[in-house]
Amino acid sequence: MSQVKRKQGCELRNSKAGIPLVSNGGSGELDVINLHAAGIDIGATEEWVACPPKDGRPNVRKFGTDTPSLFELADWLLSEGVTTVAMESTGVYWIPIFEVLEARKFKVILTDSRMLGRVPGRKTDMLDCQWLQQLHTHGLLRGSFRPKDATLAFRSLLRTLRTLKAQQDDWIRRMQKALDQMNVRVHRAVSDITGVTGMRIVRAIVAGTRNPATLAAMRDRRCRKSEAQIERELTGNWREEHLFNLNLSLASYDHFEQQIKKTVDRILFELDTIRKKREAAGLNMTPPDMVKQHPNPAKACSMESHGQEPLRVALAATFGVDLTAIEGVGAETAASILGEIGPEILEPFPDIKAFVSYLRFAPNLAISGGKPIKGKKKMRQGSPVVHRLLRTAAASVRQSKSALGGYYRKTAFRKGAGTAVYATARKIAQHIYRALAHGIPYVTIGIEEEDRKILDRQRCNIERQAAKFGLKLVPAA
Repeated sequence: MSQVKRKQGCELRNSKAGIPLVSNGGSGELDVINLHAAGIDIGATEEWVACPPKDGRPNVRKFGTDTPSLFELADWLLSEGVTTVAMESTGVYWIPIFEVLEARKFKVILTDSRMLGRVPGRKTDMLDCQWLQQLHTHGLLRGSFRPKDATLAFRSLLRTLRTLKAQQDDWIRRMQKALDQMNVRVHRAVSDITGVTGMRIVRAIVAGTRNPATLAAMRDRRCRKSEAQIERELTGNWREEHLFNLNLSLASYDHFEQQIKKTVDRILFELDTIRKKREAAGLNMTPPDMVKQHPNPAKACSMESHGQEPLRVALAATFGVDLTAIEGVGAETAASILGEIGPEILEPFPDIKAFVSYLRFAPNLAISGGKPIKGKKKMRQGSPVVHRLLRTAAASVRQSKSALGGYYRKTAFRKGAGTAVYATARKIAQHIYRALAHGIPYVTIGIEEEDRKILDRQRCNIERQAAKFGLKLVPAA
């Protein structure tokens, strides 16, 4: 047995060094799928490139990572007759070479390093690029999903926006900490410290106001707590070091607020550019009513108050679909989803099952011999950003009076809140796919309508079962 293992290990090592890969039985070679394939091992300072072997010898060269070297790399691949290239997704170092090769019309496969499989033998960059080339030649590598160029700039801006908001949230927490240290509990007096009343009070404190009655008088008339209750919460210990920290945190918050506004303006400009390109290509078929009026008046009012209506209108006018009609999906969530996966999803995801699986909302089972393997999970790929956004959207509909809210509560009653979030997020993903792939708009229905549909399905199932036994159901008088 040990001799067999050693023999197989030698075969794998030789295949990594450039000798044709053989199967475990040693009966022959694998089929050649990509005849003119190359493999690139990505690094921070050098790129190792393997082209198809010549006269049975490895055909490997090393290049630098500066832009002229990348152009030389692309020229060498063209001279070798290469048409498709495989590379690992190593940090951000793969992006420049990917874009250079894509501009030269190469078919580039960006693969996850976990898909390559670790084999016995000494690891070097020279052997890694040959291993990539050989696996790609035999069609054993699957490329990662990457949106088209028209969507990439939009996605980059959205990721920047999320980063800025996360940093701004950190300074909000620092403001709350400084206020807590002075026992000035603004975030106890009002529900949101960044709201109208909260920011009035914080800015007045930084400007030098210390009288709690004066600060409480700044409350908005819509606040739930009375002026007397707020006055008690705003009586504190005014220490200079804490006031300095509060001043610094507020200034940082305002700085990120300005950066966020600039980023949002740039996003709207980018959406307008994409809309014009789609119109020129005959892809814009946006119904005018979709842009002007939101299908859910209550949600439209909420989005207007939070400043999301301009983004919603721009998204609907650009992509011809309004994902915010789905419960739990706001304008920023819809923008992030469209930025991460793009509006044209039929090519990478031919059916709804492939889309749901990519978003990691499909059962994750490893199967051997037709049976699931306990304790072992399949390797998962997909977009963690969209997965997280859809789970957040699903959790937000738990109190909704819509069909999605009813589905969440029924699932939570039977299987718990965790399963309910997962199942509801899967349903939202299915609605998104139907809207993007087939142009089927989401129509909001109430719980009563959903219950009626469930009863109709149950009745049809019972009638179908009765028909198998030659029986006919008669309604009770």
